Amino acid sequence: MDNTNYAIKEYDIVVVGGGHAGCEAALVASRMGFSTLVATLTINDIAGMPCNPAIGGLAKGQLVREIDALGGEMGKAIDETGIQFKMLNGSKGPAVWSPRAQADKKAYHERMLKALKEQEGLDIIEAEVTGIIVEDGWIKGVETNGEEKIKGKRVILALGTFPNGLMHIGEKKIPGGRRGEPTARGLSDQLNRMGFERRRLKTGTPPRLKRDTIDFSKCEPQFGDTNPSPFSFQTTKIDREQILCYVTYTNKEIHELITNNIDRAPLYSGQISGIGPRYCPSIEDKVVRFSGKDRHQIFLEPEGLESDEIYVNGLATSLPVDIQEEMVALIPGLEDATILKYGYAIEYDFFPPYQINSSLESKRVKGLYFAGQVNGTSGYEEAAAQGIMAGINASLGLRGDPSFVLKRNQAYIGVLIDDLVTKEIDEPYRMFTSRAEYRLLLRQDNADERLLKYSVRYGLSKKEQWEKAIKRRKRVIKACLRLSEEKLSKDLCNKVLKEIAGRQVEEGKKAWELLARPEIELGILEKYLPNGHLKLNEREKRSLEIRAKYNGYIKRQRKTAERFVKMDMIKIPQDFSYMNIGSLSIEAREKMEKFKPETLGQASRMAGVRAADLSILMVLLEKGKKTAVNR
Repeated sequence: MDNTNYAIKEYDIVVVGGGHAGCEAALVASRMGFSTLVATLTINDIAGMPCNPAIGGLAKGQLVREIDALGGEMGKAIDETGIQFKMLNGSKGPAVWSPRAQADKKAYHERMLKALKEQEGLDIIEAEVTGIIVEDGWIKGVETNGEEKIKGKRVILALGTFPNGLMHIGEKKIPGGRRGEPTARGLSDQLNRMGFERRRLKTGTPPRLKRDTIDFSKCEPQFGDTNPSPFSFQTTKIDREQILCYVTYTNKEIHELITNNIDRAPLYSGQISGIGPRYCPSIEDKVVRFSGKDRHQIFLEPEGLESDEIYVNGLATSLPVDIQEEMVALIPGLEDATILKYGYAIEYDFFPPYQINSSLESKRVKGLYFAGQVNGTSGYEEAAAQGIMAGINASLGLRGDPSFVLKRNQAYIGVLIDDLVTKEIDEPYRMFTSRAEYRLLLRQDNADERLLKYSVRYGLSKKEQWEKAIKRRKRVIKACLRLSEEKLSKDLCNKVLKEIAGRQVEEGKKAWELLARPEIELGILEKYLPNGHLKLNEREKRSLEIRAKYNGYIKRQRKTAERFVKMDMIKIPQDFSYMNIGSLSIEAREKMEKFKPETLGQASRMAGVRAADLSILMVLLEKGKKTAVNR
């Protein structure tokens, strides 16, 4: 069914924006049974990849697995359109293993657009939403640039970098949300007039080069995994040929060129006011900040199987065109490369997320949700994660059900949203494994065990999927019990240890004790088990090994999480006034009055709130509870 021409002007849910946040929000809302409209500037915006053509990566891969477990589309889409798959951090502990895939960006867009078009109850229109309609503090719909009014009981703003977007290439400024596409002005201005605080952020993108003008023989090839791991738990196998990526490097000559022309870089000339990401700096920022480094790594990544464009990852820049041409020509392998598209920086409006609740609903306008870069995040995966949560919560709101909020010990998505609503966003927010204090519990391999039950509850996944996950976990637990009971004789233990040149033992040991050793693999141990091999598949064996080798750490993290969860269960009324509580520190009063934490746990994670402040707050909340009961 082609539903790009909408027939009605009244919907349960209107999603503004067709990027990664908008796609997930719209799909989940319609799958939960609500009539949904996606309003996008152009159909070509749908699930676009204006920056790197990849999905996943460090911590981002965990987000994609969680989106999939919640019934989202991103994991399935990249499994079908990925052209190189890698598990990052494979040499480190499982807490930081992260899947990543190079994408065929055109195929990914087409795959996601197909999902939207075929989804029952979902329409798509090409229009700029210039305003929202609000009555008595409740959202009632949106207005378009065609002066049409579209009714909506819930509205999700997934605006990307389009609000007042301004692109920079050297001294040149070009209004636009991304290359070749218009900016969106009216909606951001209206929100600001309504009292929403807005600020400016900046991000950037590198040049794109013509594939057949690059001398790849001067670059280092980067291979994908031999047995790639799918993102979606529903994908059984990735079984197709993978492309090569390449690595090359900058050098002293390039660094001197940039240094000599730094006054022409908008980032340093004062032309850009928005704050850019520290973790993904432009090449001019790298040269200035890391002046002692002789070179920086550059990844050459194909944008698709049929595309002649190569994305130059690591060379994001807003330097003038002539400097970009000189710079590229100085890189090994790129001496004769043709630049198809020049790099640029983009500034855009965002709305600091202290203005939303953990459900992503606005505190100022009921029924209005914010998702993606409009909340100050960067990255397709962070946007998609917010999109699916906004879609679920908008739908639950229409049902009259409580909001769905994931805790920090339940998901990376929980960490992401909790960080947004409790911390000052002064640069584009990006997810890292280091942000998750319970990352050993939140591994990429167990996202379905953690989250699939919610997806089934909301009708987004089939019950059979959850039952399969439960059966898989039971098989692993049964194998754990067997290994903890099964003892290997001294001779068998020493045969196992001989295979790895390990130190011999003087007495027999339980199989579980041996597997707990970091150097012993289950594949070796299984050969010597008295009662034969374990009847587990490869995924179950990997899960078993993780449990054995990290059992103590996992138990400790669970205990720590349980203590903090108790604080998250202590609710704070949203009309609670902090400014008149003289016993609280001034900083704590100001921060909590601004952010309006929903729980004592959220308050504890806010900068400037001390342990003494929390103790005072807890006493006041308990006192208020008793007073309410006595009434």
